[in-house]
Amino acid sequence: MIRGGRSYVTSPPSFSNDAKKLLVCTGNTVSVFSAATGLQIASLEGHTAPVTTLIVVPASSAAQKILCYCWTASLDGTIRHWDFSGPELLKTIDAQVPIYSMVIPCLLSEPQQSDSSKLVAYVSVEDTSLVKEGSTELRGHIRRFNLAKERLPRGDTLKETEEPKALVISPSGEFFGIRHKCKIHVWDVPSGGSRNAVSKKMTLHHTKLINAFAFHPTERIIAAGDETGRVLIWRGFGNRKLALGSQKKSVRSMADLDNPGVRDGDDAESCTTWHWHSAEVNVLNFSSDGAYLYSELQVVCADNQIHLLKMPSMEISRTISGIKPPPSLPKMYEGLSSTVAFDRSSGIAALCTENYCVQLYNLLNDRGISEVQVCERNHQPGDEITVVVTAVALSLDGSVMSTTEVKLPEDGIGGLVSLKFWESEPDNKTFTLSTIVYEPHKDAGVSAITFHPTRSMAVSTSFGGDFKIWVCNSDKSQTTKDSSWICHAVGSYKKKPMTAAAFSGDGTVLAVAAENVITLWNPDKNILLSVLGATLTPITKLCFAGKSEFLVAASNFPKPELSVWNTSKLSLSWSYGLRIEAITSAVDSSTFAVLALVPKTFRKSKSKKNVFRGRDGVILLFNGSDPKPVSIWTVMKAQGGSISFLEGDDKSQLCLAYVNGSHEYVVFDPNSDDTHERSAIDYEGLVGEEETGDIGYTSLYGQLPDYDKKRKEDAESLATPFVSSERPWETIFSGSTLNFPPLQKLCGEFFESLMEKSNSVVE
Repeated sequence: MIRGGRSYVTSPPSFSNDAKKLLVCTGNTVSVFSAATGLQIASLEGHTAPVTTLIVVPASSAAQKILCYCWTASLDGTIRHWDFSGPELLKTIDAQVPIYSMVIPCLLSEPQQSDSSKLVAYVSVEDTSLVKEGSTELRGHIRRFNLAKERLPRGDTLKETEEPKALVISPSGEFFGIRHKCKIHVWDVPSGGSRNAVSKKMTLHHTKLINAFAFHPTERIIAAGDETGRVLIWRGFGNRKLALGSQKKSVRSMADLDNPGVRDGDDAESCTTWHWHSAEVNVLNFSSDGAYLYSELQVVCADNQIHLLKMPSMEISRTISGIKPPPSLPKMYEGLSSTVAFDRSSGIAALCTENYCVQLYNLLNDRGISEVQVCERNHQPGDEITVVVTAVALSLDGSVMSTTEVKLPEDGIGGLVSLKFWESEPDNKTFTLSTIVYEPHKDAGVSAITFHPTRSMAVSTSFGGDFKIWVCNSDKSQTTKDSSWICHAVGSYKKKPMTAAAFSGDGTVLAVAAENVITLWNPDKNILLSVLGATLTPITKLCFAGKSEFLVAASNFPKPELSVWNTSKLSLSWSYGLRIEAITSAVDSSTFAVLALVPKTFRKSKSKKNVFRGRDGVILLFNGSDPKPVSIWTVMKAQGGSISFLEGDDKSQLCLAYVNGSHEYVVFDPNSDDTHERSAIDYEGLVGEEETGDIGYTSLYGQLPDYDKKRKEDAESLATPFVSSERPWETIFSGSTLNFPPLQKLCGEFFESLMEKSNSVVE
């Protein structure tokens, strides 16, 4: 099993003492990168939940810079001590509650103190016993722990809040604090690392919500940024409450007489307000010497990248890149966009990201390959969204990519839909633009794109009521740059919106969803072959189950439905009332998998809480026409997620990849019990009542007779002449001609009903 796509920016990274390694929290692990190459060289594995804090033990002398020790804390409720040169786990301490933040002050104030038996940690935890729906209990606690024990007791509680807060420590290790609404709570650290001394607390007040704050490295100065863009600087904090202790009451009235800018009698000499920004301040930090204060409106590493800079030139020397987060889409496009595509042969995913890019990412190696700028634009944080990349698709061999983008109209004027085809050279995933088509479906938007499995052919469907088949006009004598895509044919069905499309496994049949009707076409001749049937609600996704005769369809609103159709019998095999996010199928078998959202009422029931544990989706693996799933896996962040079968390192091995709504992913063997947890879920309760009633052609005209069986019976039985007992021609031809079954099935029964067979009997 391969996990990847984790965020590199959820917690601050840390350099090793010799600055040759960079440690980064990546989900349940800590990844160790080389500062020289930017490549991962090791990982610290052992936590079972996301790592929230990483602290490198500082060196007290130049000779100790080769030492590589660190502490980590996690939501799994454990604190771990590591030697990351190995790497090797040295010690595990069970805190018994999820840890959201941790500081160990004595590592900064006394670097030579490395004996864990004398270390004291301050942690921000969540009391899970108070986490109940609708509960008003204060579940966020600031506690003091002695790291000498392997199983920690409850510890001393310094503060309780509505939810866990991030701890901020001063560079000297003398103070630490939290921000809580419009206040900053600051504690001092008892000198000498005494485990029994009591920390003293003071509070600084403000009138607006505080988003960030920082301690000066050498002086008693605190800087804070608020939601209005102001930066406040308190000087001389804690000179009375934290320094004088029992004498604070006697000197308070004298000290408050000349404290400019200080509110509510706070323990500070002065408070200065700077109106530096027009929007909220989210990041504050002092330079190492305290001469400069850095502020930022928006975290620049929100693209999941870490840049290593050369100082003081600020030149980027190395970049560590993860999967970029998904783009922010207008509400009208939520649930309608297809922003993830897969190259099954190489294990590469194409993901739409912010700033109108498509990122090519290798899921098997967990590293980025390249980026494609779909449309050029100087993007500024906070700008109104004017362009949306609504879809991305890859050909089966990954050599061609197609994207659609929509330029939103301004005040109802303008607006432009563009369909683009990109091509890459063999063994090179750097795509170049081949063809751009403006307004491919007049003024209507593109609802789906799909590629032919073996040829240079693609189909785009439109909400405007038509679909177009595109072919590449390149030949062997042309290069990739000379090729272009042209429209081969246009089709429609009763002017209904075309919402989804899929090619059969061999590419001979094209299925197109005309709103809630499934139509089957010959893609070469653009001939309508048949109408498979109709669903109750508009279809959003279509997928053939490999090279079998089964076609999988998904509808979401207003009534969700997953249905499986038999194209040879023109009938519905089975259906479930599930909301489907994604469908994928194996190439050479009838196996297919779906990603479904679990109804809240189902996963919150008492009998299912322990099964789902906060997970909101399931992956169901089916085999052909069998309505009972082969396997079920519960997943998190299913909304906006995607799934696909991939070829593993061994081409005969089939893997299943799941990318969630935050672009985190897992690749696993669906046939192995060891690589992924299978959930024991009552699938009948999950999917609801199975629907197998008549639908489509059979709902209009009834079941077709089994013609082959009838002819066989006629040949075997010659005792009595055949006499037609019904007049099928009066009803069988009523209705639309597009709903007729194949003529070879109709003609035999029709002509037999017109003739009376006489059989001679030899006496």
